[in-house]
Amino acid sequence: MEPTPAQRRVYIETYGCQMNVADSSLMLGTLGREGFVPTDDPEGADVLLVNTCAVRDNAEQRVLGRVGELQRFTRPGTVLGVVGCMAQRLGPALLAQVPRVDLVAGPDAYRNLPDLIRQALDGGRVLDTEFRSWEHYEDVPQVREPGPMAFVTVQRGCDYKCTFCIVPYTRGPERSRSLGEVVREVTDLAAAGISEVTLLGQTVNSYHDGTHDFGDLLRAVGAVDGLRRLRFTSPYPTDFTPRVIEAMAGTQAVCEHVHLPVQSGSDAVLRRMLRRYTRARYLDVVAELRAAMPGITISTDIIVGFPGETEADFADTLSLVDEAGFDEAYTFLYSPRDGTPAVRIPGHVPEDVGAERLQRLIAHVRAGTRRRNAGRVGTVHEVLVERPARRGGQMLGRTRSNLLVVLDLSPDSIGEYRTVRLTGTTGSTFTGAVIAPQLAVL
Repeated sequence: MEPTPAQRRVYIETYGCQMNVADSSLMLGTLGREGFVPTDDPEGADVLLVNTCAVRDNAEQRVLGRVGELQRFTRPGTVLGVVGCMAQRLGPALLAQVPRVDLVAGPDAYRNLPDLIRQALDGGRVLDTEFRSWEHYEDVPQVREPGPMAFVTVQRGCDYKCTFCIVPYTRGPERSRSLGEVVREVTDLAAAGISEVTLLGQTVNSYHDGTHDFGDLLRAVGAVDGLRRLRFTSPYPTDFTPRVIEAMAGTQAVCEHVHLPVQSGSDAVLRRMLRRYTRARYLDVVAELRAAMPGITISTDIIVGFPGETEADFADTLSLVDEAGFDEAYTFLYSPRDGTPAVRIPGHVPEDVGAERLQRLIAHVRAGTRRRNAGRVGTVHEVLVERPARRGGQMLGRTRSNLLVVLDLSPDSIGEYRTVRLTGTTGSTFTGAVIAPQLAVL
């Protein structure tokens, strides 16, 4: 007998960025209103959804492989769907490529998931990749993972159209939520015990709701009663206006860490990427942030092997890593994306050359990170206990400046703030000793 909607279990597997994590919470909220219940086990699920990333080819290949694996959990009356950026990018081609997939839905179609699932259960293979510039899912109650932190999407889409990036074509044009709606959501989260919020957007500091800019948003959210820490990602370098930096420095809840993608240290490569800053301007932004918020840590994204990149261009990237003094860098080998302008840029970099540069860059970044982190051993920080560490019986916490610390605490310490002295480092993470009991929430 086919289960009733109230009995249907939905399993969602999420790939990609924090935005996708937040979108999975939206999907669970949308389906929850129709009586679907979440499950962590694909076996026995009535609806299996894979929430996808399209930024790099290897991410898409991984998803295709996983969809193939999930097919073994399907049976009559089961819906297997691919949603998110990869679904938006491939659309009907995905239905043709993977015959067992019943449902394909882009990021603006999550409100329609209950109807799409019903159509699929009736024997159809359904597709919804329409862009809806008005869609912010304001009325959808999100189903988040339990814990002391939450992601809050404040902006969807992107207008920058960097030549390497597929996001503007999978998430549509940029639009911002109203400041009042964001504050309302954060107020509700804080009332429920969430003490740290991360604001999300493709170029989050370009936020503008028609009246308020990102500086206004930081001040308003930072003033929410019960909110102790405020983070955001990912910003665009030249959208750090003086007003935004002043708001960061003047809002106590804003944490002393910025993830600031640079992509390359070469002006020639930055021009081909259509990044709207030079190397010098990027370094000016870094200096302005450090002057306003002493002790701030800065992480970044870097791409190597972009079309036309020479050894001299790569050397510029290595030197920028040193000049900027990054505390962490996420490094990638350029991945061509059909539909982006970069695929038409001449000067293909052979894969073996790009891979060798990537290894050199990783070693260079790690050396700098180890050196800076070794100098932090012995310092004292406020740490929020987040989750169990990989080591048995220990917990993982994070400082305001985004340093990860392994602590000898029990699981019931999750959500607590402790004063911790850093006792050692592996180069990327720290061990710490608690020197004060739980701190009262301010």
